[in-house]
Amino acid sequence: MSTNTTNPTDSKPTDSNPTDASQAGFSVNFQFVKDLSFENPFAPDSLVGQKTSPDVTVQVNVNARPLAGNHYEVELKIHAEAESSEGVVFLVEVTYAGVFTLNNIPDTHVQPLLLVECPRFLFPFARAIIADVTRDGGFPPLMIQPVDFLALYTARQGQNATEE
Repeated sequence: MSTNTTNPTDSKPTDSNPTDASQAGFSVNFQFVKDLSFENPFAPDSLVGQKTSPDVTVQVNVNARPLAGNHYEVELKIHAEAESSEGVVFLVEVTYAGVFTLNNIPDTHVQPLLLVECPRFLFPFARAIIADVTRDGGFPPLMIQPVDFLALYTARQGQNATEE
């Protein structure tokens, strides 16, 4: 997005671009499904006659790695498993990733940006994929609740501190 301003001494408009490299910020270059798996091991039996709702557990993990220059890949991994008294009803795993460009971000803010803000951006897309896959697998769509990535980051930092 650019804003046109006019200098009173010049008749030409000038562009002020908020994504200018001199300003701090990040941008999303692209996002993609890196890995996707759905298992329905007891179909069609698992789809018929379920008397109770299965217990669903969800695990979320975030990884980031530097690429060339100021580009980074951020992976959001979500693993969801539904179990009933008969065993695993379904299992779904998705690794949804994005490539982000960070401009003029202070070093102390790079890791929190990559592990909190970037996955926060990726999450709705990964959530929709899981909902679609479970629905296409014959179950009601699994709608994962929003994730507090800041709490995950803080817990990970605390865990790393106790391991040192």
